[in-house]
Amino acid sequence: MTPQHMQTLLDICTALSAERDREALLSRILDAAMDLTSCDGGTLYLLEENDLHFCRMVTRSFGLRQGGHDAPITLPPVPLKPPHICARAVLENRLINVPDVHNNHDFDFSGARRYDAMTGYHTRSMLVTPMANDRGELIGALQLINALTEDGQPTDFTPGMEPLVTALASQAAISLTNMRYAEQITELLDSLVGALSAAIDQRTPYNANHTRNMVKYASRFLDWLENSGDPRSFDPDRRRAFLLSVWLHDVGKLVVPLEVMDKSTRLGAGLERIEQRFRDMALLDRIALLEGKLDEPAFAAGAAEREAALDLIRKSNTAGFLPDESIAAIEKLAKRTYTDENGREQPWLTEQERLSLSVRKGTLTAEERAVMEGHVTATAHILDQVSFPREYAHVPEWAGAHHELLNGTGYPDHRTADSLPREVRLLTILDVFDALTARDRPYKPPMPVEKALAILHSMADEGSLDEDLLSLFEISRAWEETT
Repeated sequence: MTPQHMQTLLDICTALSAERDREALLSRILDAAMDLTSCDGGTLYLLEENDLHFCRMVTRSFGLRQGGHDAPITLPPVPLKPPHICARAVLENRLINVPDVHNNHDFDFSGARRYDAMTGYHTRSMLVTPMANDRGELIGALQLINALTEDGQPTDFTPGMEPLVTALASQAAISLTNMRYAEQITELLDSLVGALSAAIDQRTPYNANHTRNMVKYASRFLDWLENSGDPRSFDPDRRRAFLLSVWLHDVGKLVVPLEVMDKSTRLGAGLERIEQRFRDMALLDRIALLEGKLDEPAFAAGAAEREAALDLIRKSNTAGFLPDESIAAIEKLAKRTYTDENGREQPWLTEQERLSLSVRKGTLTAEERAVMEGHVTATAHILDQVSFPREYAHVPEWAGAHHELLNGTGYPDHRTADSLPREVRLLTILDVFDALTARDRPYKPPMPVEKALAILHSMADEGSLDEDLLSLFEISRAWEETT
């Protein structure tokens, strides 16, 4: 092996190791082997079960290139049986060098002879080597045809070429195996995400729809950026990492109590307790009436007061927004008391019920909101326990910061614009947009898209959201189904 051959082999191996696209890698492997041996033709086979499948075929003198998405090979696979030279190389795990296939009877070259008869080609020499990775696993074979002299005439593959091809085949097998390992890691992460999403779905279906919606919007938006030629478009690694952070941004909700997360009204299950209390009050008044301790006008007045109070409670329980007069009426009601069957004075509303019914907007009290907001910290904590590959190293940070706002009013760390990357800014926009427009939330009706966008723009005007990203998102119409 000459120094020039060694340097060429090293350059080829470096290029193979750096290739990230599987289809390109397969083509590069065969081209590299042909360049290294100065041959005219070649075939790359991949081993699947007990067959060698045609993956790439090249005949340079004919300008023929087959294999890959653009030119699929329709030939049937070669069975792993000894008569076939490529199969024998794999079965015996050895390189085979045939100087002249027409004077060789050790292998079945009928296929090569038929090809020559149909095309006018003349197959002379053949060099076949198995492809085994660093664990000794056989994954395919390289078959090279017709080494060429300097003036382009078919000749033998010299013995000096054999170690070069063997080394190249080994490096190619390792590169393909490493790429498969990377694909398996990606599949593992995807399956983990699927399992976590399914777990959230089982606890609260609306949240899983929220995540799936956000992933759809994110994917369409990133597609739109790329198709528009926008310089802010994401490269493949960053795209996958970002989408993974979208899938995982609410995983912390696994630890949020369902009575908080799915609370669709201010009182939740507490309304039934209040209604039972009012039935008890009515029964006590009925007994007092029968015992002569209460007259008919007083009994009727008490019943009317309770009915009006229950009407106020029920309306306040489900209202989207409580005006000052409603909150004042709840406060006044909470000061009312009655005497129970044991002669003890009891409030019409407990302190917790008063707090719940006095929530101006939404359904959660300050204490419950703090529990709910804790899901962000839980998300970061859960994801910090995962050993993400280097290209996904930012996923815990992005997912755990999706409630931070540019002006520092978000949570949990009150980060500001200078510490919030583009991915977090986009994730926040997607999160707020779907929260406003979602059709499956148990505690509110969906908001029309245009109204939701107006709210997002008002948040951008006050410095909470990234105006440029929001405008791009609006132009993309990423929430719309495409055909």
